[in-house]
Amino acid sequence: MNGRDMYRVEDRDKKKRFGIGIGFGFGRMGWKSLGEGRVEKLKANARSPKMKVWIIRATTMVLLWTCLVQLTALGDTWGPRVLKGWPSTFTQDSHSATVLDVKFLPTAPARVLPPKRVYQNNGYLMVSCNGGLNQMRSAICDMVAIARFLNVTLIVPELDKTSFWADPSEFEEIFDVNHFITSLRDEVRILKQLPPRLKKRVESGIVHTMPPVSWSDISYYHNQILPLIQKHKVVHLNRTDARLANNGQPLELQKLRCRVNFNALRFTPQIEYLGRRVVQLLRRNGPFLVLHLRYEMDMLAFSGCTQGCNPDEVEELTRMRYAYPWWKEKIINSELKRKDGLCPLTPEETALTLRALDIDSDIQIYVAAGEIYGGQRRMAALASAFPKLVRKETLLGADDLQFFQNHSSQMAALDYLVSLESDIFIPTYDGNMAKVVEGHRRYLGFKKTILLDRKLVVELIDRYTSGSLSWDEFSGAVKAAHAAARMGSPKKRVVLPERPKEEDYFYANPEECLQPLETEPVSIL
Repeated sequence: MNGRDMYRVEDRDKKKRFGIGIGFGFGRMGWKSLGEGRVEKLKANARSPKMKVWIIRATTMVLLWTCLVQLTALGDTWGPRVLKGWPSTFTQDSHSATVLDVKFLPTAPARVLPPKRVYQNNGYLMVSCNGGLNQMRSAICDMVAIARFLNVTLIVPELDKTSFWADPSEFEEIFDVNHFITSLRDEVRILKQLPPRLKKRVESGIVHTMPPVSWSDISYYHNQILPLIQKHKVVHLNRTDARLANNGQPLELQKLRCRVNFNALRFTPQIEYLGRRVVQLLRRNGPFLVLHLRYEMDMLAFSGCTQGCNPDEVEELTRMRYAYPWWKEKIINSELKRKDGLCPLTPEETALTLRALDIDSDIQIYVAAGEIYGGQRRMAALASAFPKLVRKETLLGADDLQFFQNHSSQMAALDYLVSLESDIFIPTYDGNMAKVVEGHRRYLGFKKTILLDRKLVVELIDRYTSGSLSWDEFSGAVKAAHAAARMGSPKKRVVLPERPKEEDYFYANPEECLQPLETEPVSIL
């Protein structure tokens, strides 16, 4: 019996005690039909001590059930944190076959909803994110900050479903949408959809849509976008990648970007649970390294990097590059690009680099990536040098991943969570995931992240493979190039006002939000 049913039973009992049935109403005529003597008797009973006690008990019961309902409504904001920096709402169901040992994972005290921020709403902002998971993640942080500083209402962002990955996932299938909305309500109002009148207008095609200018200052949004929102009531931004400048923004805005990234954007309970499970399985066997091996077909086609590919593969990658009109660069000299350090390291180059850095050959290496182009043929050298290579597909069963198939962003979310918890994180290319994970690991205490100098590495590899460097010389040079400055330790962002694409990315080093270390980070291996 739930609270509502109990209340109804109590209400019926109450009516019986007062002689109120189907034949009597609560109106004046109903009371008169009881007769004057009966009314006086009821009044006398109501004043008796026993009746007073009963009324107090009934009132107390109603209040207790009301409190219980309110606490239940707040339940999704309570609970343990799944991964450091990632609060979770997951409660393991009784049907779960595996009992997890999560003592190594920290917990956070329960919290209540922040108070709503009251402000005069200037209109509504709709956004359609573009790109992969981590490009969209940073864009969502930017859009929240922009909406807050324009005093507008943000509609839950739409995720990209038309890019190379063609992931049909909605926002709420990747991120905990209710936590996203409620955790930020003291900063900005966020709705799942427009009010009905405006929604109908947008669905009929009456909406002002535009891409904002890349790397814009917040003043651009105040001066150019806000007047449009006030005029049209709703503005739809259809491009969100790198639309807010890295530097020169108000400190409060920078801190809000961090808050969204590190606290408000947590994944769904299902994704967080599987991420926790992968970490626990890895931890059972000791320390582990996450290798973000960005040697997938889309990256090679986009970048034009074909080192180690056979002629058929080169032709296939070229066809793909021409098939996607939004990939602007078509004619690419792969060798020149590689020498400039603009290509992802190949699996073979990665194996040599890890060996040169004296990474223990017995360590577990979790490969955070999609399908490696060339398959086992290209992974042979890496697997030979580091036999404990694992992937989410080898650690989890088919049943665990069945709902993630053909959902690349959800798969990438799993890799993201595992990357945060690894003892060492090494990306072979400085793409969006590499940058956002790097910044998040800095936020978690400057966890060891080896940022490879690809231009120098490929030069040293070529010299070693040609015989002009011995192994000791090669290894010494690689280690010297990746000292503390390239280990994820504290540093200032490089600012290039006239060349924002070339400066340090805010999300790779959100220094405004980081606590300085008292001591230098210590290697655990």
